[in-house]
Amino acid sequence: MTEVVVYSRPGCHLCDRALEQIVALHTEGYRFELREIDIESDDRLLRKLLERIPVVEVNGEQVSELVLDQAALRSRLDTVGGDDRAGGGGA
Repeated sequence: MTEVVVYSRPGCHLCDRALEQIVALHTEGYRFELREIDIESDDRLLRKLLERIPVVEVNGEQVSELVLDQAALRSRLDTVGGDDRAGGGGA
């Protein structure tokens, strides 16, 4: 299964908005496992990503940071087979 990871932190309104938009992709037929990682749980992640969140990865490849790039996310999901829509790129 395709994995989408969102690096975020509590109180981050851009992160909350990105998560809402990513979850909404399920209603469009995209299938993936969504994981949210709180960067405050790891000092290294906090230092590395604080000024860039939300950072979004698909199967380990970064597709977006700061503001969700929906086109890049959809494109990557299409490429890795996270699209179960009729005529989509499914596996």
